[in-house]
Amino acid sequence: MTMCAWALVVITFPFSLFVCFKVVQEYERAVIFRLGRLVSGGAKGPGIFFILPCIDNYARVDLRTRTYDVPPQEVLTKDSVTVSVDAVVYYRVCNATISVANVANAHQSTRLLAQTTLRNVLGTRPLHEILSDRDAISKTMQVSLDEATESWGIKVERVEIKDVRLPVQLQRAMAAEAEAAREARAKVIAAEGEQKASRALREASEVISDSPAALQLRYLQGAGLKYASSVSNGQYSDYGGGRKLRGETAFKHPSYSLEELNAKIRKEALPPLPIRMYRQTIESFWECF
Repeated sequence: MTMCAWALVVITFPFSLFVCFKVVQEYERAVIFRLGRLVSGGAKGPGIFFILPCIDNYARVDLRTRTYDVPPQEVLTKDSVTVSVDAVVYYRVCNATISVANVANAHQSTRLLAQTTLRNVLGTRPLHEILSDRDAISKTMQVSLDEATESWGIKVERVEIKDVRLPVQLQRAMAAEAEAAREARAKVIAAEGEQKASRALREASEVISDSPAALQLRYLQGAGLKYASSVSNGQYSDYGGGRKLRGETAFKHPSYSLEELNAKIRKEALPPLPIRMYRQTIESFWECF
């Protein structure tokens, strides 16, 4: 048969050149069968290759990376929760001869295997791992698929988990749990703030109790700040010797001056405080009027 094919090529020359010479691209390979047997030398290409008419046939194999979107799979997790998961698989043909000779449809076989592998891997893990550890799941799937498809001439390069869809009831339960956790943290933070404020007030009360004059100065300072805030809001108006709010006297001058306050402190034999603090506080108070 081979000699007859060569004779046919010679007889029909040069027209046989259009039939005998084929071209494959850089990303393709040609697997040639002669009388049903693989031609020695493996896949041909890229470039021009020669076939004998009538006795040779060939199959083109694309070596470029392909992507496959795994459709959503209903999976029962290890903790008995039903979730819907989809993924994407990146694979390519690494051995053109094996992919043609060892399996009828390498691409379809790889896609079906990806679906079953996704269900098998996720079925052995609880829900919290599926949600938080996607990288490890993707790596496990990639290794498992690569080992299974090696005999088909397929190289699985990457697997990515795209989306994990939870039942509506489970989503509501998880949202309620997260809200309760946030409220608990807020209450803890508020309690810590109250505790710190209570300590600060206790320390302040101890300092003021040691000096009654400091309590009087604190009262004058608070009154001045309150008056200044009210004036800035436009609530007070001038009337006679005092300030009025809606027709009534809201605040009047204190009944003693700086000298009287110092004499009162000396008379009551109170613990002495720096005279500068008295002066600055009362002068700032008088500036409000």
